[in-house]
Amino acid sequence: MTELLSDGSIDAGLAGLPEWRRTGDSLVRTIESPSFIDAIELVRKVAAAAEASNHHPDIDIRWRKVTYTLSTHSAGGITQLDLDLAAQIDVLAG
Repeated sequence: MTELLSDGSIDAGLAGLPEWRRTGDSLVRTIESPSFIDAIELVRKVAAAAEASNHHPDIDIRWRKVTYTLSTHSAGGITQLDLDLAAQIDVLAG
């Protein structure tokens, strides 16, 4: 099983992910796209990356705004998998 990160490790990881915030036992980012189609295309790309890493975010779609919530449910909180996927989402969001 993947180990939970300490608060210090999470804070250090978030220092390199300025668009993300910690909310309880999750990392959260909302991305607003130019259009609904662009938002859905980003969701498709994130879904492909998530499937490839076998680590799946919660995704909330609200027209052009999509909120990604990352937490390793099997570990009960935030792990390195979450920080890694957050970084991948940042790259995909460009």
